[in-house]
Amino acid sequence: MSHEPIPTRPAIRFEDAARVALADTQLRRNMGKATQTIRGKRAAVVNELPDWEALREAGRATKEQTLENLEFYLTQLEASVQRAGGHVHWARDAAEANQIITGIVAGHGAREVVKIKSLTTDEIALNEALAAAGIEATETDLAELIIQLAGERSSHILVPAIHKNRSEIRDLFMSKLGVKSLSDEPSALAAVARTHLRKKFLETKVAVSGANFAVADTGTVCIVESEGNGRMCLTLPPVLISVMGIEKIVPHWDDFEVFLQLLPRSSTGERMNPYTSFWTGVTKGDGPQEFHLILLDNGRTRVLADPIGRQALFCIRCSACLNICPVYERTGGHAYHSVYPGPIGAILTPQLAGVENAGSLPYASTLCGACYEVCPVKINIPEVLIHLRGEVVRHKQDLEEGSPWSNPESLGMKFLAGVFADRGRYERSQKLGRFGQRFLMRGGYIEHLPGQLGGWTAMRDIYPVAPQTFREWWKTRS
Repeated sequence: MSHEPIPTRPAIRFEDAARVALADTQLRRNMGKATQTIRGKRAAVVNELPDWEALREAGRATKEQTLENLEFYLTQLEASVQRAGGHVHWARDAAEANQIITGIVAGHGAREVVKIKSLTTDEIALNEALAAAGIEATETDLAELIIQLAGERSSHILVPAIHKNRSEIRDLFMSKLGVKSLSDEPSALAAVARTHLRKKFLETKVAVSGANFAVADTGTVCIVESEGNGRMCLTLPPVLISVMGIEKIVPHWDDFEVFLQLLPRSSTGERMNPYTSFWTGVTKGDGPQEFHLILLDNGRTRVLADPIGRQALFCIRCSACLNICPVYERTGGHAYHSVYPGPIGAILTPQLAGVENAGSLPYASTLCGACYEVCPVKINIPEVLIHLRGEVVRHKQDLEEGSPWSNPESLGMKFLAGVFADRGRYERSQKLGRFGQRFLMRGGYIEHLPGQLGGWTAMRDIYPVAPQTFREWWKTRS
């Protein structure tokens, strides 16, 4: 399944996609089991640390301070990487990043690349851009390979194939990899993938990765993973291209003391990542002999300009907010129609793509606050959701200027504002409401409102207008 870079209009609204997902009982079983298991592991390892809240605050403060001085740190990073023998490229958007990358690959005469799991390359639709240039991209992360073979999108930041169970993966491997007999045991599935990928690692000239972190004052880039396939990409091909969102930078090497405690516990429920790889430029005779770092904006500076919304750039892609979210657990990630699903996607995608292109996502939440409680860098996701809902409303109001009947909801709000602004109108409306509700009440509640107002009562009851106003009650009490 091909997809466009993130700044395009999602094919379907979240509320419509969610209805389809909720009807898939197998999906709900798969999602429920997986998310409950992950968050149980996370809770266990987090509770081991008496200073967990101090670590969260340190991570938040570092991210905030870095973003406030982003230009300085990015310039410092560029100089550090170049000093270590690497090349730095600046990309304003997805098209520019893809042009740079395909140019580097083609310049080496390569017709194939191996890739480490990377949300940033998914964001810019790099695989599709490479394919258009006649270059094949092979995903080497096991879950990403599954998604690629299935022609699907990732449905989870950390576990892209979380929506599939073992029997589904076995059937996929037998169909796509030419395996005649295969069990659904994880070890057997991994062995088939390993055989398929080993030849790719040894023969491919160019590897492409993302970046979890980059250190401004040393030029060091960091990748954390669970399988080791990424390390094969980082060490065997002679050319390495890393695509990094400009917010992934940290000022100093010592900052890893905080983030390498926060990330594994919040993501996989482990005390340490099984594979944590660092590299600084190039070293003769050791690993890739040519390194390119692509610094990607793609809307991030626009997000940075919003003092409330910029919190989304704190994200270290741990996925803890997805695993705790009651909405995500029931709909899965595909309903969000974005590279970034779940609560973080609900606040990041509308800012990167514009609320005009993803206006339904800020409403994909109960505002329960569970995501804020588990976020390792204390992103106040409910606050940003409410802020973005306001942006969505203001965008609709801008569109309806000169055509006041185009948005009944906004028209209704303006009418109510006029009612609430005048005591006489308000009291007359109360009397009218008490009269009208007699035809709508059942068992002491208003169960159904007429017309478009019925959307509100489809999922909730409304308390009726009180039989007397506070002033009337106060008079009788006196």
